[in-house]
Amino acid sequence: METHFFKSLSKKYRIAFRNYYTLQNLMSIRNCTLIFFIINFTLRIFVLALPVNITKAQNFPEFDLANWINLVLTPLFYLGTHIFIKKINDTKKASPGMILFVFAFALYIILCGMYSASISTGDPRNSLTVYLIALIVISVMCVFEYDEIIALLIVTELAYSALLFYAHADATSMLYDQLISVVLLSGFYLISRYFFSYKASYYQQILEIRGKNIEIEKAGEFKNQVLGMVAHDLRNPIGAVESIAMMMELDELDEDTQDNVNMIKESCSKARGILDDLLEAAKNENINVIETQKVELNQYLKGIIDAWKIQNSIAIILVSAVNPLHAQLSKEKFTRVLDNLISNALKFSKETDKVELHLNLKDNTISIEVKDHGLGIPQDMIPHIFERFSKAGRTGLKGEKSTGLGLSIVKQIIESHKGKISVSSIEGKGTTFLIQLPVSH
Repeated sequence: METHFFKSLSKKYRIAFRNYYTLQNLMSIRNCTLIFFIINFTLRIFVLALPVNITKAQNFPEFDLANWINLVLTPLFYLGTHIFIKKINDTKKASPGMILFVFAFALYIILCGMYSASISTGDPRNSLTVYLIALIVISVMCVFEYDEIIALLIVTELAYSALLFYAHADATSMLYDQLISVVLLSGFYLISRYFFSYKASYYQQILEIRGKNIEIEKAGEFKNQVLGMVAHDLRNPIGAVESIAMMMELDELDEDTQDNVNMIKESCSKARGILDDLLEAAKNENINVIETQKVELNQYLKGIIDAWKIQNSIAIILVSAVNPLHAQLSKEKFTRVLDNLISNALKFSKETDKVELHLNLKDNTISIEVKDHGLGIPQDMIPHIFERFSKAGRTGLKGEKSTGLGLSIVKQIIESHKGKISVSSIEGKGTTFLIQLPVSH
C-alpha cells in the first residue's frame, strides 16, 4: 500500500477519487447524523423526565442550549446529505459545496464533543477524552485530501484555544492543555492519512482491475471475431479440395491414387471437425442464456444412438430407469454435447467394446451417463480435460487427432443448461462422463 502521509494523490487518480470519496463521506455523514440526533433526542427526553431541580446543576443552561442547537442543526445536516447524494449520483461529480459541507460537519462533530464535555465538567482539560473520541470518529468515518486535513487541524486548534480562553484557564494549564491537544491532533492527522492511503490504494486497485477487465473483454471479443472469421473462411478452400477429391473418384483410379484421394478426404474431414470446434468455441464464449424446449429424453437419446449406429460397428445401448422423462434442452446444442462424448468413447474403445448411455432420475436431478470400456484416462490428466486447448487431448486408437476444445465446449453448453458434468475413469477399464440436469415438470 502506498502511503500519503505528506503528499496528495497523483493527478491521474485525484479527481476520480475525490468524486468517489465525497460520495462515501456523504453517506457516512447521513448515518452519523441519524445516530447523533437519536443521542441528543434521548438526552432531551431524560431532561424532561427528570426532576425540575436538575436545572440547578452546574452549567445546565449551557448544556440545555447546546442540546437544542444539536437537535436543530443535526437534521439540517441530514437533509443536506440527501440533497448532495442525489446531486452527485446524477452528475457523478463532487462540487466544492459538497466538500465544504463535509468539512463543516467534521468540524461540527469535533466542536460538539469538545464543548459538551467542557460544559459538563467546567474544565476544558477534562474534555480531552471526548475530544479524542470525536477526532477518531471523524478520521475513520471521513476521507480528506492533504490540504483539507491541514485546514481542519488549524481550525480545530484555534477553536480549542478559544475554548481555553473562554474557560479562563491559567497560563500553565493552557500550555499543558495545548501540548496535549497538539499530540491528539498529530494522532488524528496520522490516522486520517493512513485511512486515506488505504482507501486510495483500494480505489486505484479497483480502477486498474476495471481497466484490465475492459481490455480482456475487448481482446476476447476480437479473438472471437478473428476465430470465427478464420474458421468460416477456411471452410471454402477445404470444401473445394474435398470436391476435387470426390470428382477424381468418378474416374477409374489405381490403388495408390485411390489411397491418396482417401487420405485427402480424411484430412478434409478432420479439418472440418477442427473448424467446427473453433466455431463452436467462439459461439459459446460467455454463453449464459439459451433457447430451450421441453424434450422427452428417452426418445431423444434413442434418436442420437440410431444416428451413430448407421456409421459405427461398435454397439451403443441405452439403459433407462425412467420413462417418460423430460428436460429443458436446446436440442441443437445438447446433441453436440452427446455427439462429442460418444465420439470420445468410440475413439478410445475397441470394436469389440460397447458404449452405454444410462438415464436416471434422483431428487429432481436427471443424470445421463456416457460410459465406455476402453483405455480410460490417466489420473493426472482428469483435472485438465475440461480446459480449453487442454494438453490432456490424446490420439485415438485409430489415429484420430484432438483439438483440445471438445470437452471445454461440452462443459460450457451443459452449464448454460444449469447443469454439471463430471468424469470418473480407471485406466484399462473405461471412462464414465456424468451429466446432471434439472428435471422439467
